[in-house]
Amino acid sequence: MSRVRRRRRSYTPLLAVLLPVVLIAGIWLGGHPGNLPGFVRDAFVGDSEGRLYDEALDTIADNYYREVDKDKLVDESLDAGVKSLDDRFSAYFDPKAYKEFEEATDGAFEGVGMNVAEVERGLRVLTVFENSPAERGGIRAGDVITAVDGRSLQGKTSEQATTLIKGPAGTEVTLQVATGKQEPRDIRLKRARVDVPVVKAEMEESGGRKIAHVRLAGFTSGAHGEVRKAVDDLLGKGAQGVVLDLRNNGGGLLNEAVLISSIFIDDGTIVSTDGRTRPKRVFEAAGDAIDHKIPVVVLVNRESASASEIVTGALQDRDRAEVVGTRTFGKGVFQEVRQLSNGGALDITVGEYFTPSGRNLGGGGVKQGAGIEPDVKAEDDVKTKKRDEALDVAVETVAHEGT
Repeated sequence: MSRVRRRRRSYTPLLAVLLPVVLIAGIWLGGHPGNLPGFVRDAFVGDSEGRLYDEALDTIADNYYREVDKDKLVDESLDAGVKSLDDRFSAYFDPKAYKEFEEATDGAFEGVGMNVAEVERGLRVLTVFENSPAERGGIRAGDVITAVDGRSLQGKTSEQATTLIKGPAGTEVTLQVATGKQEPRDIRLKRARVDVPVVKAEMEESGGRKIAHVRLAGFTSGAHGEVRKAVDDLLGKGAQGVVLDLRNNGGGLLNEAVLISSIFIDDGTIVSTDGRTRPKRVFEAAGDAIDHKIPVVVLVNRESASASEIVTGALQDRDRAEVVGTRTFGKGVFQEVRQLSNGGALDITVGEYFTPSGRNLGGGGVKQGAGIEPDVKAEDDVKTKKRDEALDVAVETVAHEGT
């Protein structure tokens, strides 16, 4: 039986004609999405919000009566967008500011030698380091930095503000400084490398008992090792208790907070984190803690924030330490830095953290919260001449715990 074989039609010539036409049409419609039918435009072009943003920028750049710097327009619109979140901990870095921020984080940039805290007017000086440009310039604890090189710091995050102050050693920076109710004054400083010890440790004494005083300046990479070494050294010299001093410590790395807590807590939960688009995580103690019979006190003040509050909350919730000092800052959220295609970056709040008992010290949001209430209240009285009254109370408290 014979079969009739049909001849297969060749589509090659037709494709050769149609492909350039389709390509040209696609390019034209991609640049003129308004000419597409609604359902097609939504399916193939993308979200309307992004196109609306581009359309608005192009309209301003093409039609405004004066020439417009489009890059600046983008930077300012992104900055305004982040500010609309009403989140004091989130910020936009333009490309130049982000480059400086990265260099400062990597240690390539230097500064003027002071520890600061964010306030509404700018930055309040907490500590001025010895032999630093700030000390030589007459800046003192309690002063407020309101502007850097003529740029106001009002409304800027601490990261944005300190990035403006930092710079290569040998370069100069002008700070506008307010002392009390006096008119702000300009102070010109030459930046330098300032070596600031992350950990300072010394032996204190109360009632005939030796107490280790270990002060941590920040939760930088490797800080837990320095804290552990200081604690072990002083315990080896006869210390019968530990004061962990976290005053004026604004925080740092989460993993360092967990590891420093683990010096005193052998197992169990240290902190948990959660976010709308971030899975819940529980961070456990790493083990190898010091003897749980050794009494511990955590010394804090209003500038103890973030990672400092994680450690303080963990030791308080787990009944491992008494907390001495004043109420802490109250920051119960954490941020992530995401680089953008223009070379800038967003530093935005992505989640909250919780103490072992489930407390969120920031009040469940991005605003400053209740913080940690100390078990024993103590602070320096500026009217007296005692060297450090809060520390004295902390030492007495831990010495009494061990009796």
